[in-house]
This record gives sequence, C-alpha cells and structure tokens, in this order.
Amino acid sequence: MANVISTAGYRNVKLDLTTATATKLYTVPTNYVTVVESLMVAEDSGNADTITVTITNGSSVFTLFHVKAVGASTTVELISKDLILTAGDIVHVTAATANRLHVIMSLVQIPLA
Repeated sequence: MANVISTAGYRNVKLDLTTATATKLYTVPTNYVTVVESLMVAEDSGNADTITVTITNGSSVFTLFHVKAVGASTTVELISKDLILTAGDIVHVTAATANRLHVIMSLVQIPLA
C-alpha cells in the first residue's frame, strides 16, 4: 500500500513497485475532486525499465503512459501539468520489472460542496 502524507488537502503518495503487476497508487475519495500536480518515477537499481500508468473508473480503463521508458538511475517527471481526477478514479502503476521503480505523486484533494 502506498504511503500518504497529508497537510490539509495536500497529499504526497509514494510507492515502491515491488512487483511487476498493476498496483493501486491512489483512489479519489467519494465527494472529492483531486488535482494531480506531479507524477515522478525514479529507477534505483541501475537498470533501465518501463512503467505503465492507467486511470480506472468503473469498468473503463484509460492509459496515460504505456511502457514509458525510465533510464537506469534516472528520474522522469511523467506529469508536470495539472491532471483532474474525479471521485472513484483509481490510478494504477505497473513496472516491467519488480524492485526497480519508485513512484511519487503530489496532489491536492478538494471536497465537493
């Protein structure tokens, strides 16, 4: 499970991808909208790898990045402009190889009135 650090609506979600299967990074809570401000992935094993990022809502799956290359010992900023997610959206990340990638997502949760 991802670690979530919180100050008001600001969140920082971190995940070490220890498997090569789709892993839930974040779910937008009921009655909230989430603004993703940044999504970064770092390769920490000295070997190039790839990552796939999807958003699921119900039975619909939308691919943000499909087999995106991450160079050996580098960090890639995948999202640098605001991405709006709505209640029920789930962000999944999948590494091609276990134990190589770390993912960090910065976001703001906004309660709906």
